[in-house]
Amino acid sequence: MSNRESYMPGSAAGAEVRRKLRHPQARVWQALTDPAHLSEWAPFDADRNLATAGPVKLTTVGAPTPQVSESTVKRAEAPRLLEYSWGGNDLRWQLEPLDDGTRLTLWHNIDRRYISWGAAGWHICFDVLERLLAGEPMGRIVGADAIQFGGWQRLNAEYAKQFNVETPGWQPNAPKR
Repeated sequence: MSNRESYMPGSAAGAEVRRKLRHPQARVWQALTDPAHLSEWAPFDADRNLATAGPVKLTTVGAPTPQVSESTVKRAEAPRLLEYSWGGNDLRWQLEPLDDGTRLTLWHNIDRRYISWGAAGWHICFDVLERLLAGEPMGRIVGADAIQFGGWQRLNAEYAKQFNVETPGWQPNAPKR
């Protein structure tokens, strides 16, 4: 059985998408900024390293047609803070050192109508990231693959409840296993 076949997402994580990772800040920072690492877990590809401020092209992965966003890295303060725009939204990543790893917090100003979808999608991305950092890569699960993945509907409902919003009316096909 592959890593992907045995994967099932855990419970929804709260108002911000937050995760305790069992890896040092520098390693998590590299996974957030290096295009080769991003291509293993993030919902976009980057045309350059995100560790410095300035323009960057982020190409959405998993969309029916590739969507290239002319984006900007606004702040890159290794290894603790990364801020950039993507698709008209802002993302802020905070990395806090812990005795046994790093607390990673993402703030994303996604349209409130889709906040539960976004949080569920990032939740799955964080799970894939954790496995990548642990040396057990499973490949990205983004876009339609994430929405159709077993556990996504539950996460979407849990985040909708936490954010006190209705889940969007569109229902994907049956979950993948």
